[in-house]
Amino acid sequence: MKSKVYFVPVSKADSGEIVKKKLKTLLEKSGVLGVVERGDKVAAKIHFGEEGNTGYVDPELAGVICRAAVEKGGEVYLADTNVLYKGSRTVTADHIKLALKHGFSKNATGVDIFIPDDTKKEETLEIAIGQKYIRTAKVGRFFIDCDSLVTISHFKGHMLTGFGGAIKNLGMGCATRQGKLAQHNNLAPAVYPDNCVACGACVAICPVNALTLKGDNAKISLDAKKCIGCANCVGVCSTFSLFVDFTAGSAVQEKMAEYAFAVLRNKKKKAVFINFAMKINKECDCWGGENPGIAPDVGIFASLDPVAIDKASYDIVNRVCKKNVFRSAHPDQDGTIQITHAEKIGLGRQEYDLVEV
Repeated sequence: MKSKVYFVPVSKADSGEIVKKKLKTLLEKSGVLGVVERGDKVAAKIHFGEEGNTGYVDPELAGVICRAAVEKGGEVYLADTNVLYKGSRTVTADHIKLALKHGFSKNATGVDIFIPDDTKKEETLEIAIGQKYIRTAKVGRFFIDCDSLVTISHFKGHMLTGFGGAIKNLGMGCATRQGKLAQHNNLAPAVYPDNCVACGACVAICPVNALTLKGDNAKISLDAKKCIGCANCVGVCSTFSLFVDFTAGSAVQEKMAEYAFAVLRNKKKKAVFINFAMKINKECDCWGGENPGIAPDVGIFASLDPVAIDKASYDIVNRVCKKNVFRSAHPDQDGTIQITHAEKIGLGRQEYDLVEV
């Protein structure tokens, strides 16, 4: 049996008001927000974007979804978790401040923001799932305790997972910092000291002080035992003195799917997924620097199946572009690994019926 994926096309020529009307039509005709019942506490999982990033879902569009869920009788919160790397989203207070700076005010979205503080034990939860890589998942408690889950994802490329959509938004996005570490932990960068110009950018940004400049020639050195594999240093190194072997990304994708499994385990018929294939950039919304577009705006997808919606989003973007833009952007990454593994562990189906509204 195929899963239904609803789709409304969007182009750059569409005004903001037109896109909002199209989104409202998608929600009404698909009926996917029927998962929200009166009295439900609702987690609307979103990525607020790193400092300097502009690819995240527009707050006004997030507001269309949140207000529709409120009309269903839900008590809705826009929610995310803190990140592993050092940045503006590492600490809850800073993260909320940045979300507001990016326009996610209650006036724009109709709801409040909630970001669990994973330094507080009561705001985290460990879930035994016994999967291939992840035996026990460490996630934000709010995403488990909520009655229904609305996953609002920006569909885009990613240097480690090929692309990021619903599965990544749930798996990596709902994990605590320890959970994110568990998904990244085999990815310490290789060091090429001959390329180093001793700028110190990587040393300054490393969250665990694993990098140092040593010796008269001040070449970079890495303590692999301290490294947590966040790849933050790779992002700031302009001379390729540090580089991760991203061909190891298949394990990360499978771990990510297993974390999504943990989040959705108690959400049968209580979770909906909405992918925005707009502003399709090369890298994740955690990327604060230059992030070139790799595809035109395609549209908005909605489904009750996280596997089907990511597969449909991936297929349609590539079909519009007449090539696999995600493999072109990241030749070492096969993003379909996450889809295949997610289906294998029971998160959904790859086969889908696309219903254009």
